[in-house]
Amino acid sequence: MYLQTERLTLRRFTRDDLDAVVALDADPAVMRYITGGAATPREELRDDYLPAWLAYYERGDRWGFWAAIERATGEFLGWFHLRPNLGDPDDEPELGYRLVRSAWGRGLATEGARALVDKAFGELDARRVYATTMAVNAASRRVMEKAGLRYVRTFHADWPVRIPGDEAGDVEYALDRAQWAADRTGVSRADAGESRTDAGEAPPR
Repeated sequence: MYLQTERLTLRRFTRDDLDAVVALDADPAVMRYITGGAATPREELRDDYLPAWLAYYERGDRWGFWAAIERATGEFLGWFHLRPNLGDPDDEPELGYRLVRSAWGRGLATEGARALVDKAFGELDARRVYATTMAVNAASRRVMEKAGLRYVRTFHADWPVRIPGDEAGDVEYALDRAQWAADRTGVSRADAGESRTDAGEAPPR
């Protein structure tokens, strides 16, 4: 187990998760903003993706991909990742998530994302956490904002496959350690009855 929230357990993947991952990537709605709705071939998940995720665990449990399990039912809900991209500094992980359609609209992506952001800064010595998505993916952008990340930029990547909406580009959201610490202080004061609004400042996101 990597971490637990009120409703989620994030744990290591195993090869026995292949069927669940195949089913996740076979849903056109899940893959809409990733491949335009095309499913990821089973062989590709079996031979490329899953082995790459498992390889993270050989280096420890700091960064990696984690299966998201609903605590109440034991159901596989998808995955989250927290890891630096190739070429990124080791203390600047990217946050990512992909959940089954039945998990949408329940706040689960936000719950998992917030927990990972807190773990990154509170336990894993991250300097900065960031996430990206298509500019038109409003639901994913809301998750990033609710997890505390701020809009940084819109950019146009040279993707090998063009899908509807990518003409608007991609967006990056990020949070650094100082911002996270300030946000945490604001939350603590609000819990104690001293909100930012009380102090004459705008309320936190």
